[in-house]
Amino acid sequence: MRLHCLGTVGYHPNARRHTSCYFLPESGILLDAGSGIFRLPPLIQTESLDILISHAHLDHTVGLTFLLDILYQRPVERLRIWGEQAKLDAIRTHLFSDLIFPAKIDADWIAIDDKPTIELAGATVSWRKQDHPGGSVGFSLAWKRSPSQEAKKLVYATDTTGDISEAARIWALRCDLLLHECYFRDSHAKWAEQTGHSWTSRVAEIAEQVQPKKLLVTHINPIETAQDPIDIDVIKRKCDADVVLAEDELVVDF
Repeated sequence: MRLHCLGTVGYHPNARRHTSCYFLPESGILLDAGSGIFRLPPLIQTESLDILISHAHLDHTVGLTFLLDILYQRPVERLRIWGEQAKLDAIRTHLFSDLIFPAKIDADWIAIDDKPTIELAGATVSWRKQDHPGGSVGFSLAWKRSPSQEAKKLVYATDTTGDISEAARIWALRCDLLLHECYFRDSHAKWAEQTGHSWTSRVAEIAEQVQPKKLLVTHINPIETAQDPIDIDVIKRKCDADVVLAEDELVVDF
């Protein structure tokens, strides 16, 4: 499997990164729709596009308004947008208000509230609630390769304080790729908890518990523009996984 990082920062873009958006071309699945979605057209390989929305904050949804140009450049036969009903309603009412964006996109808006799992392009998608102002959800995607092989598994956990419960550990245990946010350094751990975000030592603790084969650290604080904005060695010392700091246009094989 291959993941394209189209946008890897939180809150607002900076000169180095756009806001959250990750694409799986083989499946036509997009994880969130931040400003990085403008990079999508040349990567589309399928005739369907499924967008999984973790929550309704603008750094994860503003790119939905870019879809008119994106689908003009590369049309698809079917567009589906998945998320919690309340979040989809908020997006459609406010972001697509006639006073803000007076154009409609031809999409199916599908609530996941009563769907513990979803089958999308060969992937079984499950989700769980996360701690974040207004609420967010994490997604797990599993692709069954053959009856004799374990499923290839990706877990996407952004905009969360980082769940260290046993249920969360089991849900993500030994996944092939864990995308986990790390918005703050440890020096701002209290602020992270107040704003519903993760900090370096919390991500290290989760990685140690979950034991992913590869960890992609995402949703970076946009005002942190250093080469290492999160003290990544703290995480590397706690787990045996291949730990990578997400960058825009990075391609990750897993």
